[in-house]
Amino acid sequence: MQIKDILAPESMIMSLKATNKEDAIKEMADLEVKTGIVNDEDEFIKSIWARENESTTGIGDGIAMPHARNKAINKARVLFAKSEQGIDYNSLDGQPVYLFFMITAPDGADNTHLQALAKLSGLLINPDLVAALKNAQSPEEVIKLFEDAEQRSDADKKAEKEQAAGASNTDDADKPLIVGVTACINGIAHTYMAQEAIIKAGKAQGADVRIETNGSEGVKDKLTADEIKRAKGVIIASDKKVDMPRFDGKPLISRPVVDGINKPDELVETILDSKASVYHSEGQAAQESDDSKKGFWGSIYQNLMNGVSHMLPFVIGGGILMAISFIVENYAGGPKSPAFIFLNNAGNMAFAFMVPILSGYIAESIGDLPALMPGFVGGFMATVYSGAYGGAYVANVLTNAKSPAGFLGGLASGFIAGYLVIGLKKLFAKLPKSLEGMKPMLIYPILSLLLIALIMYYIVNPIFSTINFAITNFLNQMGTGNLVVLTTILAAMMSIDMGGPFNKAAYVFASGAFANDPHSTVAAVMMAAVMVGGMVPPFATAIATTFFKNKYTEDERRAGITNWILGFSFITEGAIPFAAADAGHVIPSCIIGSAVGGALVGFWRIGVPAPHGGLWVSPLANHILLYFVATIVGSIVAGVILGLWKKAIKTEN
Repeated sequence: MQIKDILAPESMIMSLKATNKEDAIKEMADLEVKTGIVNDEDEFIKSIWARENESTTGIGDGIAMPHARNKAINKARVLFAKSEQGIDYNSLDGQPVYLFFMITAPDGADNTHLQALAKLSGLLINPDLVAALKNAQSPEEVIKLFEDAEQRSDADKKAEKEQAAGASNTDDADKPLIVGVTACINGIAHTYMAQEAIIKAGKAQGADVRIETNGSEGVKDKLTADEIKRAKGVIIASDKKVDMPRFDGKPLISRPVVDGINKPDELVETILDSKASVYHSEGQAAQESDDSKKGFWGSIYQNLMNGVSHMLPFVIGGGILMAISFIVENYAGGPKSPAFIFLNNAGNMAFAFMVPILSGYIAESIGDLPALMPGFVGGFMATVYSGAYGGAYVANVLTNAKSPAGFLGGLASGFIAGYLVIGLKKLFAKLPKSLEGMKPMLIYPILSLLLIALIMYYIVNPIFSTINFAITNFLNQMGTGNLVVLTTILAAMMSIDMGGPFNKAAYVFASGAFANDPHSTVAAVMMAAVMVGGMVPPFATAIATTFFKNKYTEDERRAGITNWILGFSFITEGAIPFAAADAGHVIPSCIIGSAVGGALVGFWRIGVPAPHGGLWVSPLANHILLYFVATIVGSIVAGVILGLWKKAIKTEN
């Protein structure tokens, strides 16, 4: 498939009307829907912004490449758009963007489409092509420019292959070889642009370059063991995990994928000038990494989120089954019914894994695979009751524990296990090569298990079980006034970033308390508060778009209809497109509404013993009607504030 097959005149905007990033994405998305490329604009825009929030797709030199791949897309296509005045797109070089390439790929896109997208991305490192595109006056001219560039590129690659085939082994041996890997989260554009840029930079500096890509098609141009062995050094330009142990002992530089696009000469020079640090797969070498730029708290948050993301399926799956079992108990058979016993046991089993999973994957994020086992064990030890200090462990799972270290102990064990393994790696870094095989098979498992068991048994569990017990007692004895303050704060946090760190912190705090004691009245109130707080944003945008129609476009009103369902289901992310487009009005309105709803939950002591489900789990609420009232009042407050605050849109005559 050729590039012209993914370009089309009807998918081009030769003069964007937008003057800012939000409007530019919306204007391009509107055309994607109009031309039938996208079937769900809200979902599409949401995925575009999700990618932008990871890192801007404004790659510099006046180019932006917003892209997405999901079920909302019908066809692989590249939408070309041009802005005459330039748009502030938060680009990596801080300069305005003039050329936009919105890349779309459906979930089922075949390799021929993906190869064409990859080829187009690779061509955009050519400054002559970019300059010509900036001066193009018609869609036909844009397509012709890409066709000509593609032909030249194919011809050059063919000539290079012929030259390589005719070259002598002596000629090949005289050139230094650089190997590398490029990869980005979506693997549609940046992966291949970085590959082309690094190869071009290497060629200019007299080096042979072999780059493995890990994109939408999977791993391509996979490096061989012989190539890695012969290489002078390794360049990793990636935003996701790469198979690293094979590069053990090689000079290596690791950067974000955008550095592969924007700084290829610097990366190649670092290898050729022997300035790259030697990488060791055990992690003790000074590998250059973007992680060092994240800072201490950024690293802590990343490790925590790795644990939380793996834990959530256990919380939601186990919690919902437990919730259903309570419905069966209350309305269809009582506590002795087989259905209740089965569902409750299944839910409890999932919950029993929750803290070990959290701990294990926090540890794995820090210390890689060797840290997974001690992380799991430490997390499990946090969920069992130790009896008197120094006494024997009684292996009861969380629901039967009288005073476990619980969720907080699991958090601590994950970080402790991860850094323990890093310490062991450094301690045994200079072990003779002949004994290397003992590390993963004997040294790390035995010593990490012994150390985490000692630390959990004598330090973490005694301390955190006391703290956990005190917190639980405090929450259960909390008066109405203090409870209202807590539920107000938790609910408001759900709307601050709608799925970001504040939202996750509130949800994890409430679900952690619920996991420690699923039968706690206050834990159920906290869960109700975060669910009400999380339901307000989608409901508020639905209300505003329904009753203040002159403030929204037709597409926004259609998105508002969808948010009625998303709100009912406690899917806060339905409000993200509105917040992205108008954060100054949407977020404050939703915070106020969520806070009001959360305050009512605390005042009325509304409890919902389920970690998810929104209004679908309302039969579990101790005050079903008041649960609905708190949600409705908070949503109306937010929706009305938003509707009154927002300015009416200008209609074209």
